[in-house]
Amino acid sequence: MGLGALIGTVTDGRAARTSGPELDSKAEGSVLADIAAEMIGEADAAMPVSDIEQVIQAKRGDTFMKLMRNAGVPPEDAHAAIVAMHKVYNPRDLRPGQRITVSFRPDTDDSEKNLFLGFRFHPTVEQAIHVDRAEDGFNAEAVDRELNTRTVRLARSIDANLYTAASAVGLPPSTIVELIRLFSWDVDFQRDIQPGDRFDVMIQRRQQPDGRIVAYGDILYAELTLSGTSHRLYRFETPKHGADYYDDEGRSVRKALLRTPIDGARLSSGYGKRRHPILGYTKMHRGLDFAAPTGTPIYAAGNGTIEMAGRNGAYGNYVRIRHNSSHATAYAHMSRFGRGIRVGARVKQGQVIGYVGTTGRSTGPHLHYEMLANGRQTNPLKVKFPVGPRLTGTELARFHAVVGEVRTRLAGTDPETRVGEALTR
Repeated sequence: MGLGALIGTVTDGRAARTSGPELDSKAEGSVLADIAAEMIGEADAAMPVSDIEQVIQAKRGDTFMKLMRNAGVPPEDAHAAIVAMHKVYNPRDLRPGQRITVSFRPDTDDSEKNLFLGFRFHPTVEQAIHVDRAEDGFNAEAVDRELNTRTVRLARSIDANLYTAASAVGLPPSTIVELIRLFSWDVDFQRDIQPGDRFDVMIQRRQQPDGRIVAYGDILYAELTLSGTSHRLYRFETPKHGADYYDDEGRSVRKALLRTPIDGARLSSGYGKRRHPILGYTKMHRGLDFAAPTGTPIYAAGNGTIEMAGRNGAYGNYVRIRHNSSHATAYAHMSRFGRGIRVGARVKQGQVIGYVGTTGRSTGPHLHYEMLANGRQTNPLKVKFPVGPRLTGTELARFHAVVGEVRTRLAGTDPETRVGEALTR
């Protein structure tokens, strides 16, 4: 019975009272107030208490205990929950950037306090870790997520640069970097791409049954159309070379070194004599300068070993990579170095080795990029790069069959052209 109905019953019942004394209006109002308060109390008791969720993100040097304490979890609860979690997940595996949802419930006995219920997070796209309060402490469980793998096609025209266009269709930064790396052997991203050019990608995508996207997998096919000319590549795997990317003729797109180790930058100074902007006299400029905002990622031009990483006079923060017995590349004026970049470290082509800055003798944020052949600086734009393997025989026949399958799928698949389009179809 609702509160209004109950009050109505009491009020309407006044004429029926014959055995007891009549209530004056003041007393009757008090009775009604008491009944109303009682009903409201019962209604509040019956209503579920909403849980409170707080999302926290791990930074470098954080531990689960530190994160729990910063979120307001009592130390004894935090310790018990982490000990329980250890059965299914090692707390030492926490990585910077990991997002953790911590849950509380308002304490019904003390409005100033919240009861810690537990936390959950996804260490991988395939798995979730749940830690929940139980009668005798905390329970932890590793829950496998139900995911579907789909092959999708994403395409869009390029208005500013490839990174911005690929972001607009939902590709994550790591996939975009891979896409740029694949074409960087043959495409100068500072000069070759013009507004109105286009990219087209076929890629594996992992998503939940409700359509929510959780991860992207391998790029199966990619095409850049630049000034009307198409550059296509296909992912193909062989026993000898493993997974690699090949053009229409079965030639590997892999080259020894990237022509431009940065995306979205402007070539601000070429190789050759120029009037130095600081020193004021004509001087040989033995590299390429790419103007870009501070913090823009700089990629290793090829596989190799770090020969130098540190402050280097007018070069500022400087990295030099030895690629083989004859070739090395150098990168100067960085604002900071990439993770793990130190002398002796091995790097892979396309790995982030640092970020654009203006350290050393510099008039503004840019990358100074040098290529050295047998210890002498040379023009990176004029170097002839050796090509990767070329498929022959049965491998070539098998590759052409894969190319045919990809083209058939392309002909029958409409591309998604904006973020979230797959969720609204």
